[in-house]
Amino acid sequence: MSGRIAVVTGAGSGIGRSVALALAVAGYDLALAGRRLAPLEAVAGTARAAGVAAEAVETDVADADSVARLFARVGERFGRLDLLFNNAGVFTPAAAIDTVALDDWRRSVDVNLTGAFLCTQGAFRMMKAQDPRGGRIINNGSIAAQAPRPHSAPYAATKHAITGLTKATALDGRPYDIACGQIDVGNAETEMTAGIAKGARQADGSIRPEPVMDVRHVADAVVYMAGLPLSANVPFLTVMATAMPYLGRG
Repeated sequence: MSGRIAVVTGAGSGIGRSVALALAVAGYDLALAGRRLAPLEAVAGTARAAGVAAEAVETDVADADSVARLFARVGERFGRLDLLFNNAGVFTPAAAIDTVALDDWRRSVDVNLTGAFLCTQGAFRMMKAQDPRGGRIINNGSIAAQAPRPHSAPYAATKHAITGLTKATALDGRPYDIACGQIDVGNAETEMTAGIAKGARQADGSIRPEPVMDVRHVADAVVYMAGLPLSANVPFLTVMATAMPYLGRG
């Protein structure tokens, strides 16, 4: 094993897959977490071809017992943990706030927020107890953590909450050499965001295509954040398609 161990959630596709493979190239051994085992196994195989150890662990981040099994497996297989990339998340159907289904709200909170919290707890406990102690947690906040799209109340609320979780984790981690930061991503080209390039709802109600960027730029940014010594931290980093309608007025 390389001596540097990372857990990536939502690792079977999209940003999680790209980050996991970039970490493999950087020399991290991997525990790959997600709900679908087959895509995780495919990513693990590619990672092993890069010369690192990789384990696929079927995990529902919204389920406390499933998350506990994930971190127990990490302890058994690798003996320590240096990095958690909290990436697993869901989009629920677009809806004006007065028409959001309660089940969609709860699903978004369960996966995007509670899931990140449960994984943070599992990682924090390992990092606090291990010798040498410490490690790094990086949360995928999304640009929705800063500015919502129309008809996205569940997703935007959970991603704004991730910012609070990031800050609280960073504070609580200080005595134990646990650093925590957040990457906010705008319009990375993945399976989940495929529709953005065709047309996305704007603040004025219109539907317009938006520029996208290669997801590898997100992976490069996470690898940079992860590679810092624990005496340094990037608390917040935004990486986005240059021409996307984010910095202008809505």
